[in-house]
Amino acid sequence: MRRAHVIFAHPVPESLNAAAHDVVVQTLIAQGWDVDDCDLNAEGFDPVMTVEERRNYHNLAINTAPVQSYVDRLRAADAVIFCFPVWNFGYPAILKGWFDRVMLPGVSFTMADGHLTPCLENVKKIAAVTTYGSTPWRAFLAGDPPKKLLTRVVWGTVRPEKIRYIAQYGMNTITRHGCEAFLSRVKSEMEAF
Repeated sequence: MRRAHVIFAHPVPESLNAAAHDVVVQTLIAQGWDVDDCDLNAEGFDPVMTVEERRNYHNLAINTAPVQSYVDRLRAADAVIFCFPVWNFGYPAILKGWFDRVMLPGVSFTMADGHLTPCLENVKKIAAVTTYGSTPWRAFLAGDPPKKLLTRVVWGTVRPEKIRYIAQYGMNTITRHGCEAFLSRVKSEMEAF
């Protein structure tokens, strides 16, 4: 059975992002995926890397110990779907902390002689389902860091066969119809995922 690891990083349960997360999980289950749903806020994930974690960052024998359960879940996945809002043209702190603390050397990549080699060969598909307060134009002018980080940096350390970035811009002025259209698009994307 295909296993999807959904990483959700929005603290407000009545948000559009939370509704999109629900659509992601329900649609994947309906499509026959075994879903490991990780709500970082509900699980109390600590995004702060400690001094010892940073000192041991490159020590492959012990660097995963503080976050071993999260590493195990990632290593068990065939696909990873990130559901998060974009705040101040970046990831919420809890998701940034997940990247810092879980996507470690030996987990998502190895480094030898200055060359990076992807490690997560099990992950064949990655998707992001995200919401922006700003317009696409403002995100473009700011360089759209979350999109670039996912489609370039994460792609470079994982090398999935498929990567999708499903974004709803303009949350500051969105209508009910716009919300429904976004959720419909999320459902269609996950059905085809």
